[in-house]
Amino acid sequence: MHLLLTNCNTTEAMTKDIVAGAQEAASPGTTVTGLTPAWGPESAEGWLDSYLSAAAVLDLLRGHRELYDAVVLAGFGEHGREGARELLDVPVVDITEAAAHLACLLGRRYGVVTTLDRTRGQIEDSLHTAGVARNCAAVVGTGFSVLDLADVKERTSAAFLAAARQAREAGAEVLVLGCAGMTGLQRLLGRELDMPVVDGVAAAVRLAESLVGLGLTTSRAGSYAKPLAKRRDWGPPGA
Repeated sequence: MHLLLTNCNTTEAMTKDIVAGAQEAASPGTTVTGLTPAWGPESAEGWLDSYLSAAAVLDLLRGHRELYDAVVLAGFGEHGREGARELLDVPVVDITEAAAHLACLLGRRYGVVTTLDRTRGQIEDSLHTAGVARNCAAVVGTGFSVLDLADVKERTSAAFLAAARQAREAGAEVLVLGCAGMTGLQRLLGRELDMPVVDGVAAAVRLAESLVGLGLTTSRAGSYAKPLAKRRDWGPPGA
C-alpha cells in the first residue's frame, strides 16, 4: 500500500519528521511518501495561512502523477479537506477528523492540545464540519508556534503537560495532539496523565489503510461529486 502525506507548510524538515512518525505508525508493507508544497506559508497559523496552504496543497495534489492508494492531509485544523475529496479518486483522510473520530471511540469527551491560541477557532470549525465538535471538551493552546516545536524540547513538553491538564479539568477523557509536528508527544502525555492520547498522523495513517483495505473511497453521490468541467486559471500544475 502506498500513502501520500501532504505537509500543510513549506518547511521540508517538518515534512521529514512527520513522515517518519507516519511510517512508524504504518502497517508492514505500507510506504508513506511525503510531499511539501512548493509555495505557501512556512508554517500555517491563522486564517490567511490556512487558506493559502489549502490552495498550495490542492495545487500540489493536482499535479502529482505517481500512483498512490490514499492521501493523508497533515495539517491540523487547516482548510482543503473537502476540496481534496472532490479532486481525488482515492480516500482522503485529514488528521484533525481522524484523531477526533478515534478519540470518540475511547472516551465520552476529548480535548485538543495545540500550538497558538489563534488557531483554536479554525480547529473548532474543522471539528464542527466533521461532525465531532459536540464531543470536544476544550481546545487548549500552549503558546508555542509550529516552528517552535523543534526547539527546546523540555520547555515545550512542560507547556503541553500544562495544557493537557487544563483540557482534562474541562472534562476531557481523551487527549488529541493538535499539530502534526507534535508526533511523539503522545507517549509523554499519556504516561504523565494516565489518559489515552491520540496522535492525528498515526490515526490518519491507520484509517487510510483501513479504507483502502476495505475497498472504500469518497462518495460521488452528492457533496463530493467530481468538479464541474470549466476553465480554471491555476497555471500549470505545480507552478
